[in-house]
Amino acid sequence: MSAIVSTAELRRSRVRLFIVTMLFLVTTVNYADRATLSIAGPSLSKELHLDPVAMGYVFSAFGWSYVLAQVPGGWLLDRFGSRWVYACSIVIWSVFTMMQGWIGFFSGGAAVAALFALRFMVGFAEAPSFPANARIVAAWFPSNERGTASAFFNSGQYFATVIFAPLMGWIAHEFGWRHVFTVMGALGILMGLLWIKTMYGPKEHPGINEAELDYIKEGGALVDMEGARDGKAAAGGPTWSHIGQLLSNRMMLGVYIGQYCINTLTYFFLTWFPVYLVKERGLSILQAGFVATLPALCGFIGGVLGGFISDAILRKTGSLTLARKIPIVGGMLLSMAIIGCNYVDGQALVVGLMALAFFGKGIGALGWAVVSDTSPKEAGGVSGGLFNTFGNLSSITTPIVIGYILSATGSFNGALVFVGVNALVAAFAYLFIVGRIQRVELRAS
Repeated sequence: MSAIVSTAELRRSRVRLFIVTMLFLVTTVNYADRATLSIAGPSLSKELHLDPVAMGYVFSAFGWSYVLAQVPGGWLLDRFGSRWVYACSIVIWSVFTMMQGWIGFFSGGAAVAALFALRFMVGFAEAPSFPANARIVAAWFPSNERGTASAFFNSGQYFATVIFAPLMGWIAHEFGWRHVFTVMGALGILMGLLWIKTMYGPKEHPGINEAELDYIKEGGALVDMEGARDGKAAAGGPTWSHIGQLLSNRMMLGVYIGQYCINTLTYFFLTWFPVYLVKERGLSILQAGFVATLPALCGFIGGVLGGFISDAILRKTGSLTLARKIPIVGGMLLSMAIIGCNYVDGQALVVGLMALAFFGKGIGALGWAVVSDTSPKEAGGVSGGLFNTFGNLSSITTPIVIGYILSATGSFNGALVFVGVNALVAAFAYLFIVGRIQRVELRAS
């Protein structure tokens, strides 16, 4: 009997799998909320009489605040921990999402201003989300599982479209675009309450056993990063010197450039892609909601596969640099298939090329794994915040640049070339700027 008990005690629990599933679900809701405006956009722009340039600026509202709040959001995470900061973030962004359904009470310029302001606040509230994801993965996962974990939660951005684009398209078609925001906002509030009930650091989680804790700690997990703070400030915290050291690190600058370009593909998909299907390819908004699921599904598959490929290379070669760079560079080169849409006419071919492009983008979307691999333990939140600041500058520039391209040419051809070239630059950054991938060691300030 004692031998049986001993064996049971040594069997590792699998709490970390539940943790990454929660990150995946929250990321799915996060990206569904970002995509609400793109689904409602065709009907909304018609009702509010918005031209492409004006719509581009409305699409960009999220990005302005999201970028500005990245470093402050990362500082909050390092200071107060992920559990409560993330919970407040989820609930607040969901409330502002819901409020976007109320802009029908306004008209003309007031409606546009109200919509811009509410999207601005959604971006502000969502700022801590991905730095928190990276911190939690670094705390809960050993190095040889971190690529798969990061790719899995990051694939929620594609799964959001698979699940919610048809749902939101149907809601907009049957009940009007305002109800898209109401439904998604309510869902987010429920997710925030679930988060509070289920998320803890490795040392505090009631379901983890000593065998799992020892396994992840010995594998390089930063188990002390997410302590039991319950909203109380940690001693010290990241400093301006830490930020300066990260900004002067060549490896991190290459990673920042790469993420900016990778996110250009993401924000094309989140903003202009449904509009492209409706206005350039002649689909209805309901059809666009369903058609958008195929590229998204391929992006999801590519995202999960990219993580598996990366960790398999790491186990085989022991080289973190090869393990992260090979999927990222290969995926970005594959993403350039998006340019091929300019040279085909059939809707099936267009959707097929988009699917191939977003499959490649999914494989290459390992930036958050790189952040978990490289962030200094003293400033994991700030490091993730800087990474997301640079990466999400494209949430501002992409919709605006494409809006101007459409206004000047009346076609999406130039827009697709713009997106494809960004994929090429991302591959270049990882090949020639990043160098060896390793954890940053900060000097004492």
